[in-house]
Amino acid sequence: MINVGIAGASGYTGAELVKLIVNHPEARLCAVTSSSYAGESLTQIFPSMRGCENIMCEPLDISALKTRLDVVFLALPHKVSMAYAPLFLENGIKVIDLSADYRFSNAATYESVYQEHTSKHLLTRSVYGLSEIYRDQIKQADLIGNPGCYPTTILLALIPLLKNKLIRPDHIISDSKSGVSGAGRSLSLSTHFCEVNESFNAYKIGNHRHTPEINEILSAHAGTDIDITFVPHLLPITRGMLSTIYVTAGEKITEKQIRQAYETFYEKAFFVTVLEKGQYPSISHVRGTNRCDIGFHFNENTGQITVISAIDNLLKGAAGQAVQNMNIQFNLDEKSGLDAVTAHL
Repeated sequence: MINVGIAGASGYTGAELVKLIVNHPEARLCAVTSSSYAGESLTQIFPSMRGCENIMCEPLDISALKTRLDVVFLALPHKVSMAYAPLFLENGIKVIDLSADYRFSNAATYESVYQEHTSKHLLTRSVYGLSEIYRDQIKQADLIGNPGCYPTTILLALIPLLKNKLIRPDHIISDSKSGVSGAGRSLSLSTHFCEVNESFNAYKIGNHRHTPEINEILSAHAGTDIDITFVPHLLPITRGMLSTIYVTAGEKITEKQIRQAYETFYEKAFFVTVLEKGQYPSISHVRGTNRCDIGFHFNENTGQITVISAIDNLLKGAAGQAVQNMNIQFNLDEKSGLDAVTAHL
């Protein structure tokens, strides 16, 4: 059994991690932490978690945790994880960080959108946890930077096309939409029910902090600098994410080549489904799962490719992918604990 800790268990992502680990056949939940709810049981925080009355939240104290864990999930805010990840690693505990603190290989890029990084030396040690793309590196890693939810939808949709040089890298547009849970559990006016209900809006155009993350990974696979036009939108739903991406095909590219690239690339990827011609992803079809559905339309007259991808932002976009990475790290079946997840919030 893998002994698991979850830091930040009282947030939406932390709660999803609890559900997955409690039901995981090869893992044991040994500790959960919460600065806001220390001393309270998970059932007190989330009444739907009946059966978890004996799982008590505790402070995030390395000295109290270091002998109990094999791996810890850091479901902590950006800028907080970097204070704790080095301490866990020093004690031989693998770290899967769900913040942005270890997603970047370039410290300057991270610092341009977050803050000064206090453990830059670990960025070369960390592996970007996009499971289907970096599986071999994840197997050897003790520090994983779990991808953001928006980047997951965009990167899984574009990397096969870029690696096969089927599209132009200089003109990529992603129109992406997320449910409100993507903003986390903390209160803010912009996610207040009265602001979100019966509304739909774009936000942080041109300065969303996921843009540099997307650009860094796409550029690495394209072999050239990429500067994506990324426009996020807030949907009046609890969970789910869909990206509609517009790219231009290279010269003499055919629809058959595009489909073959996707199907070959994801042939052994249980959680990625390339839909048949004329079928397109829907949030409702991936909600409550660790899956990413991808569909595309190719206009042969204009050379325009429209790619659509959908995920559950709390699962494949966060907790589900984190558990998938744990499975890979510990040489388990990648689907373990994930092949039949259901969700309720």
